[in-house]
Amino acid sequence: MKPDLVIAVDGPAASGKGTVAARLAAHYGLPYLDTGLLYRAVGLAVLDRGGDLDDPDQAAVEAEALDLAALDSPALIGRAAGDAASRVAFHPSVRAALLKLQKDFAAQPGGAVLDGRDIGTVIAPTADVKIYVTADPDVRARRRWRQLTGRGEVVAFEDILADIRERDARDAGRDAAPMVAAEDAVLLDTTDLGIDAAFEAACRIVEEARVPGG
Repeated sequence: MKPDLVIAVDGPAASGKGTVAARLAAHYGLPYLDTGLLYRAVGLAVLDRGGDLDDPDQAAVEAEALDLAALDSPALIGRAAGDAASRVAFHPSVRAALLKLQKDFAAQPGGAVLDGRDIGTVIAPTADVKIYVTADPDVRARRRWRQLTGRGEVVAFEDILADIRERDARDAGRDAAPMVAAEDAVLLDTTDLGIDAAFEAACRIVEEARVPGG
């Protein structure tokens, strides 16, 4: 029986952490959870009910009632969902409501790969491997702009850059589980890396972490 392998991948929006995490999961044959989708689903649920994203009580109600089937919705990949996720994630009550679900996923037999903002610090602080994926804000904004325009959305690059900077500040400045690299996380800067190079670098980090004394 292979030993458990829990990989925590954290980082800001459009850093490439989701793609890296998904490829690591496929490579190592592990279940994968994009925890950002949980917050996107909660945010969209609040909006669908005509609620206020900045109302912690409304957001917590939706978090407690979250159906994981909602994570399959294509609406979760849009720009509005990303902004909504960052706003509801600011509320400690929302994070508390989703905490057990994420911890249970990380603790399943065999291991798992999770990506988000607080995986290595809160959700899986004892993860075997912790990677903090980052990139220059301008590069991240350009990636997100290309992604959105490639899907037919009409949006200015300057607006995306402003959104990226605002989300970074909100995610890093919240009191509950702020976005910060775990002390034992390995930094992976993807500013000048394509996805294949970033994935290869991540694999090296995983393999080095699995070597006793490495």
